[in-house]
Amino acid sequence: MVDSPERTLLATPVAGDHRRWQRLINELNPDELTETFLTRVALIPGYDPSPVPLGELRRTGRLTFRALLDELASDEEPGAIAIAHEIGVSRARSGVAIDALVTAIRQDFTVLWESLTRIARASDAELIVRHTGNVLSTVEAFATQTQSAYVAERQRMRDAEASVRRGLIATVFQDPAPSTEQLTRIAADLGLPFTAPLAVAAATGEDIPALRVLIAEFDRAGDAVFTHHLGDALIMFRRDTRLPGTRTEHLAQDLFSLRVGVGQADGVGELRAAALTARDLSRLLAAGETGAMTWRRGWARLAAGHLLSSGNSILADVRGALDACGPAERVRLEEAARSYLATGSVAESAAELFCHRNTLSNRLRRFAELTGVDPTIPAEAARLVVGWA
Repeated sequence: MVDSPERTLLATPVAGDHRRWQRLINELNPDELTETFLTRVALIPGYDPSPVPLGELRRTGRLTFRALLDELASDEEPGAIAIAHEIGVSRARSGVAIDALVTAIRQDFTVLWESLTRIARASDAELIVRHTGNVLSTVEAFATQTQSAYVAERQRMRDAEASVRRGLIATVFQDPAPSTEQLTRIAADLGLPFTAPLAVAAATGEDIPALRVLIAEFDRAGDAVFTHHLGDALIMFRRDTRLPGTRTEHLAQDLFSLRVGVGQADGVGELRAAALTARDLSRLLAAGETGAMTWRRGWARLAAGHLLSSGNSILADVRGALDACGPAERVRLEEAARSYLATGSVAESAAELFCHRNTLSNRLRRFAELTGVDPTIPAEAARLVVGWA
């Protein structure tokens, strides 16, 4: 609905209003306004009991009403209100919830309006109506400035907390390794029991963004997740809790669908070793492979990599012995050994390779005679498992 000219005029201050409006404002007592405000604030959830001392509430309340009255008396657009910044910062540091703070600020308008209408005469009715917008805009300006200061201070506090947390976590991974006493203090500062099991994951290269997305999901679910950059790897760790049916539990399962290395640490004292292992496991993922590289999936590859880096060829003698066979026999012998290592059962491997059990046993025996490595003896089969990983 479009306002009529008469309606617009009624809601807008006119030239003759200024003197009477100032008299009304001057009759308002900041101390009395503050005491009324305090009785209302005490009823607001988040201020009952108040995290801010009563003396501080009274002091800032008095300064607030003085500032608001000065703004209202000027009859100009509200400008910067200095006390707004102080209140925003102090309430953020006191842990007042933002919704409780906003509700408290809204009481300023109610207190002002009720006080104005109480002292006004019947002849002031139209004057009061014409200044409704002034009162609203002044309180809104104060509320906006206070909220801006609050939000900025909360962000600064979060940044400071994150910086401290990063420093604590970096200490866990430093050389030389921190003492048990230091690790115990770090665990406490991070809010983790020293011996609490920790789920650890690592991603490298192009796999890092997907892990970051999951970390953000954990954060939104209210789960405390910690991160650290270890060389080229992003390390994530969290307390390994089991909460069936919760969002957190679903996210914990989703982790295993990512291209990451995963592991577990029995407390902060073992975190560094677990993170290094998770990083090494993540590096084993070949192009095109999907899912997490667990210890069970990757231990043989990891062992092979360590042996090769130390100059051990692992299966050079086996390959040399198999080279003496014809191509067809080599394929049959190797597939028999690989299948048996995977199943541990002659019957299952025979079915997998569509041959008789005796045929498979003969091929395994022939493999052992040629290479000197018997796939049916665990101590010898381990070399094949690692070499073929």
